[in-house]
Amino acid sequence: MNASAPLIRIDNVSKAYGSVAAIRDLSLDIARNEFFALLGASGCGKTTLMRLIAGFETPDRGRISLDGVDITDLPPHLRPVNMMFQSYALFPHMNVARNIAFGLVQEGLRRKEIRTRVEDMLRLVQMQGMGKRRPDQLSGGQKQRVALARALVKRPRLLLLDEPLAALDRKLRHETQFELMQAQRETGTTFVVVTHDQDEAMVMAHRMAVMNGGGIEQIGTPRTVYEEPTSRHVATFVGETNLFEGRVAQWLPGGIAVQTRSGLSLEAACRAPPEHGAAVALSVRPECVKLGRPTALSLNGGVGEIIDHVFREGGSSWRVRLEAGDVIHVRQPLGHGAHPHERGERVFVSFAPESARVLSR
Repeated sequence: MNASAPLIRIDNVSKAYGSVAAIRDLSLDIARNEFFALLGASGCGKTTLMRLIAGFETPDRGRISLDGVDITDLPPHLRPVNMMFQSYALFPHMNVARNIAFGLVQEGLRRKEIRTRVEDMLRLVQMQGMGKRRPDQLSGGQKQRVALARALVKRPRLLLLDEPLAALDRKLRHETQFELMQAQRETGTTFVVVTHDQDEAMVMAHRMAVMNGGGIEQIGTPRTVYEEPTSRHVATFVGETNLFEGRVAQWLPGGIAVQTRSGLSLEAACRAPPEHGAAVALSVRPECVKLGRPTALSLNGGVGEIIDHVFREGGSSWRVRLEAGDVIHVRQPLGHGAHPHERGERVFVSFAPESARVLSR
């Protein structure tokens, strides 16, 4: 076994249902002991890709290998892969311990071994002493833990999680995210989570793949994908952003000047500037936009009116309509500055050229 080689390798895989292409020539490597997220909107292909890895679907073209072994045509029960479904699918007539042990019983393990593994899993998911309870005596979060324990007790090389937190309320989702991260660290199992929730992927994953139209738009760490999106789709799907559409009007030292469709002249830092006249978009995250008074050093600024002001967890958010007509989203953390900036107020907004990401696609 080559420890540096990926655990899962997906090589030019395609899958269509009739005339609908769900996956298009997709290639992807997932490392050992990695918590990886497949992120995208409904219909992007993420669930199909997960089902291909699990063996519930067979690709039309391409190969899938696990630890260097081709598993493309291997049936699901022969793959060292387990799956945790969104519905949890617990057996209502079995108690917690028997639910967790079900797969081990099917494999014919000895009772002592089964009991030891079940007890280990109950400790892992912090449900010691609850093995005799039935599913209808559990909360939503507890059911989720039992489903996780049942998926991990067979010690799979890879665990697939299909929208695992969708059925939980917001507070419980946040708590369970950290529990899943801890379980992944303690077991060393490679986790692949399929989700449409950007926050979920950003919190839990070591790396994430943003999918769109059956392909992958961008792969990277959550921070890289957020701070350095490579396309308009990624910039707008992962978090909130301000997108300024325009054309390259001038090359500058270390960047470009862009004339936007609304007539704004904006500067952006850029290592490899597009050609003069090329259509581009500038992506600027709301937390990079400043509210205040103009100074002699202000760039990319303009006067506007606050049309909305809301308080969100951890800070305030504003929408400002500039005189040119653009609506700019601004976000500042709690306690930032003394001025509350209320609706109807005239303000000056600006951002640094280094805060703008130049997007050519």
